[in-house]
Amino acid sequence: MTTNNWLMIAIFILGVGSLIGFFITKTSGFGRFTTSTFLIILVITISALLYSAGKLDGNVMANVLFAVFGFAGGLFTSKNGN
Repeated sequence: MTTNNWLMIAIFILGVGSLIGFFITKTSGFGRFTTSTFLIILVITISALLYSAGKLDGNVMANVLFAVFGFAGGLFTSKNGN
């Protein structure tokens, strides 16, 4: 196996582990924060897999990461929760 294959396997295992940990530790139901955290984990995992496979350009990956960090920062720093 090549280094690229090992990288993709490692990213997949980290992503699945994150999702398993997410579902083990979350409270029942899907609220605003739960759904957003779930989507952030999925977007980061899928985009990292596509980037490591060479299907996603570096500039696009940087834009995805900036969007995820901006979304997460805006979500968790909102004052009124609306």
